[in-house]
Amino acid sequence: KDSKSGLALTSLVPYRQDSCIALASQPMHQRSFTQKLHSFMNGCEYRDRVLTMDTMNPNVKRVEYAVRGPIVQRAVQIERELKMGIKKPFTEVIKANIGDCHAMGQKPITFFRQVLALCSYPDLLEDSKFPEDAKSRARRILQACGGGSLGAYSTSQGIEMIRQDIARYIEQRDGGITCDPDNIYLSTGASDAIVTMLKLLVSGEGMSRTGVMISIPQYPLYSAALADLGAVQISYYLDEDNCWSLDISELRHALQEAKKHCSPRALCIINPGNPTGQVQSRQCIEDVIRFAAAEKLFLMADEVYQDNVYADGCKFHSFKKVLFEMGLEYSEKVELASFHSTSKCYMGECGFRGGYMEVVNLDPEVKVQLTKLVSVRLCPPVPGQALLDVVVNPPQPDEPSYDTFIKERTDTLATLAEKASMTQEILNQVPGIKCNPVQGAMYTFPRIHLPPKAILEAKEKGQVPDMFYCMKLLEETGICLVPGSGFGQRDGTYHFRMTILPPKEKLKIVLAKIKEFHQHFMEQYS
Repeated sequence: KDSKSGLALTSLVPYRQDSCIALASQPMHQRSFTQKLHSFMNGCEYRDRVLTMDTMNPNVKRVEYAVRGPIVQRAVQIERELKMGIKKPFTEVIKANIGDCHAMGQKPITFFRQVLALCSYPDLLEDSKFPEDAKSRARRILQACGGGSLGAYSTSQGIEMIRQDIARYIEQRDGGITCDPDNIYLSTGASDAIVTMLKLLVSGEGMSRTGVMISIPQYPLYSAALADLGAVQISYYLDEDNCWSLDISELRHALQEAKKHCSPRALCIINPGNPTGQVQSRQCIEDVIRFAAAEKLFLMADEVYQDNVYADGCKFHSFKKVLFEMGLEYSEKVELASFHSTSKCYMGECGFRGGYMEVVNLDPEVKVQLTKLVSVRLCPPVPGQALLDVVVNPPQPDEPSYDTFIKERTDTLATLAEKASMTQEILNQVPGIKCNPVQGAMYTFPRIHLPPKAILEAKEKGQVPDMFYCMKLLEETGICLVPGSGFGQRDGTYHFRMTILPPKEKLKIVLAKIKEFHQHFMEQYS
């Protein structure tokens, strides 16, 4: 009998009694106990289901996505416990695990929300509170929508007018290099387009199975997608001692090793980096393009943080711009897909799921297959497409919303830059933590020293050491970070990823708590 719920286990004798005893021995509240008990009984009762762990797609079981993994699930449980009045050493859970800008307090850009409001409820076009430039954008977008409504499907590739606007934006960004709207594919965030391109690339069996090169540390979308598709992950390590730079010799070594067991076909680059925050130099990008050309690799450039560059001397260079400036030897040869999104930069509009992909030098017959593939999911969210259109077509100097727009964009990016610098500075004051400069993006990925006793205890509990560290941090401080093992790291090193998105004053509290926790952790296990 559970001491708090009063539920007896005698009726469970026909099931696995040892499991029932183990379940009952775990201290828990009545609701939690009841839920676990029912879950256990259901698992025993329905062993003849068609879809089971034994019959399901084995690739899905190999998928892991640390950004929303076990530690985040525990954070959600703790939030519920706090609401139930269960006492903790803290009053709130601070989720610094994910780059969800608005959830962390970043304010939306006024002009973007005005246009979206007008598109969603066109009667507001008669309201004098909305500026004329917002109204003109909204009318133009609605005219391009079926039936003049955001609620209508669009073409599978995305609304043609919006693809034309994106093409103009890319041309302006890249100094006039031509962009064909027909090479633009709108998507449900950048992630959707990345997975779509990987689907096209993966084929073969055994030695001919597609291998895809991804950086370590990496954004777990890539490893998860490759596991789901049954592709071979080819890991290449970024150089932590040189601010997470990319070394071409490391690419060559990884490629040669991979050729022994698969067929390498693609190279993925994240610039600016996630989770590592580095910004690649132009020289590095040129070296990568030469390497891809020499090894006949399809290039995938994840550039969703292209406006998030903070460090002096750093500048974003698009892969497409560099590719075309290297001359016809490369611009007519190297196959490239580049990705952008409304979720990051100064916009932070994660929930609208707006994004796009531009393909360069794609085989025309493959392009037909790509268009067919995206048609299966009908179309990307039309509100996200509308948002993307105002991102690439913002207020101009002669329009009424321009000054407010520029101020909001500048303030948002300046605040992020300030928090990036502050995060690096404070973490580097903590003995046992080493943090590289946050040159760009929205995260820091510091290395943490863990004493042997802590590593041993983690292994005894069946946990990876940095998961053990992050879980203790969550339970004792309410701060939710992601262990570095979820992104990949060199053996024997430990890290965590933390976003720099919390408001400045709250970020100071987070950093102070991490500092205090780490010092106590080191004393406890020294």
